[in-house]
Amino acid sequence: MDDRHARQRLRTADVRRRPIDGFRTTDTARFDRLVDDALRTLPTPLLDQLRGVVIQVADIPPPDPFGHGDEVLLVRYEPEPHAGSDRLTLYRRPLESRARSKGELTALVREAVLHEVAHHLGIDDDGIEDLGWS
Repeated sequence: MDDRHARQRLRTADVRRRPIDGFRTTDTARFDRLVDDALRTLPTPLLDQLRGVVIQVADIPPPDPFGHGDEVLLVRYEPEPHAGSDRLTLYRRPLESRARSKGELTALVREAVLHEVAHHLGIDDDGIEDLGWS
């Protein structure tokens, strides 16, 4: 679209362009759908463990909650023994900043959730690979 001085007006968010710092979904509803797609591809034993778990998305994680320096969380599993349901939080901005496409973002969400839930169940990275889940 041109303005009255024949200059091309730039839109605030051009959906055709990928930001330098990663792939951004255009809105939270699209990110939520991407998370749903990624979760559907998890192995059945892990999906069974997610029944009754509250899954939520937050834009950014708390600043280094474990005091390890400059660690940035992608996903966090919080057992809630007294509250009745555990919580799995995915952090949208750090996930988006590590992906260059929608496919990469979907795969990254899947991998992050898979590892977080498996680690919660006591399965280490070698165990994940031995089970053929990676």
